[in-house]
Amino acid sequence: MAEKTRIGTTDLYVNPIGLGTNAVGGHNLYPNLDEQQGVNMVKEAVENGVDFLDTAYIYGPGYSEELVGKAIREMGNRSEIVLATKGAQKFVNGEEVLDNSPAFLKQSVEDSLKRLKTDYLDMYYIHFPDENTPKAEAVGALKELKDEGKIRSIGVSNMSLDQLKEANQDGYVDVFQGLYNLFQRDSEKELFPYIVENEISFVPFFPLASGLLAGKYDKYTTFPDSDLRSSLPHFQEEAFKENLEKVEELRKIADRKGVEVPHLVLAWYLEHEAIDVIIPGAKNKEQVKSNLQTLEVKISNQEFDEIDQLFT
Repeated sequence: MAEKTRIGTTDLYVNPIGLGTNAVGGHNLYPNLDEQQGVNMVKEAVENGVDFLDTAYIYGPGYSEELVGKAIREMGNRSEIVLATKGAQKFVNGEEVLDNSPAFLKQSVEDSLKRLKTDYLDMYYIHFPDENTPKAEAVGALKELKDEGKIRSIGVSNMSLDQLKEANQDGYVDVFQGLYNLFQRDSEKELFPYIVENEISFVPFFPLASGLLAGKYDKYTTFPDSDLRSSLPHFQEEAFKENLEKVEELRKIADRKGVEVPHLVLAWYLEHEAIDVIIPGAKNKEQVKSNLQTLEVKISNQEFDEIDQLFT
């Protein structure tokens, strides 16, 4: 069993490798998902030692929470699972609108509790900032829910440093979830210093840069227009070629250690003071088991610096 890590200053202790579940019921994100396969994958993950599950209202919308909740109920071990979800979105005349108002966030938590069929959430994030709500007011609403025992920790996601500072003016923010990977390292300069100083735990999303850092593409790989990757900057022609070369350098380090590229990358993130846990996604149980191999990778200071410089 993996040694448990504490998430920031919360009372949540988990396997440092969690599971992002946007491919469980996230029909609006991935076409042709098999819902039962998603439920089975969550169960397999938990059976293999994963105890931190990350979902969100917008995955589905709503279906991911329902399926993750179903998997947990069928396993009957809710108290052993650390369950995170997120909200901020609503649909008005078919259009997605962001709302961080206290009343809406409180209703969103109630709705998530119903979909997950649980009476508390271990972590609840404001998924995206809206334009109008003062952030400390939004977080204050979650603090009230925390005091009531409906949520155990407070998270915010996709905020700028200024928005995070405003959200945390009373010191209530426990966790920040943001975009971070070896190709997209702005958070190191912009967010990490404040996050470390304020004992907030940073949870990176897109840690493997949509598969690019998993080492599974080569110069012949192409993406159809319907594929999200076709529009991402690090998949564009020249950048893609340069990035593949960097991944090949990573592969040399991984080969030297007898490990695989994605496990090396994920282990590198866990060496950061700001990062306690990572939530790589998976579409099947093989990927879940593969992600867990990260725990076997130990990185020396020299290797850390070598990877750091390669992606500076």
